[in-house]
Amino acid sequence: MLYVQRPTSPAAPLHKLLLASTLLVLTACQTAPVERDYDTSRDFTQYRTWSWAEPAVTFTPRDDPRVSSDLTSQRLRQAVRDELDARGLRLAANDQTADLRVQVDVISEVEEDQVTTTFGGSIGYWGWGWGGGPAYTQSHSVDYQVLTLQVDLRDADDGQLVWRGSEQEQLWDAATPPVERERQIRDMVGRILSGYPPS
Repeated sequence: MLYVQRPTSPAAPLHKLLLASTLLVLTACQTAPVERDYDTSRDFTQYRTWSWAEPAVTFTPRDDPRVSSDLTSQRLRQAVRDELDARGLRLAANDQTADLRVQVDVISEVEEDQVTTTFGGSIGYWGWGWGGGPAYTQSHSVDYQVLTLQVDLRDADDGQLVWRGSEQEQLWDAATPPVERERQIRDMVGRILSGYPPS
């Protein structure tokens, strides 16, 4: 739960303060730290080529039209290919010669935060003109859509997961232009794979 305190003058419109506190919550929820895990017993220098797993990109839920599309899949595949290439991993000429199998999971889900806003109160830190008198609070919940990208690298010989990275961001809305969606995907994939190979 996020607690937001907003001192205000009595003349300030209540709906503007609620909007401001909601925007603070959504900004705080836009990004989360990149999570990574890997098999510490593996020699990652042995992995030099890769190919796509089958399926290469999965969507959960499969029927969310904001995310599940051929366009999103193409953007993800290109972003992953570019990042792996930048790290010295080459796309194998055929599946039989690949050292790694790569899969991307895309998960969209609704999350909720509780916002509590405090109005008025005694004169103090904020100085004169910020209210005075009794304080009161108002709480409301904020729902927002979250996009999680997860990149898995599996050993092509034994099929075991050797490296995983994931990141979560607030999902774009219907008005977000394609160039911004592509940028968000590229940025997320870049941050996720910045930790490969593990040091």
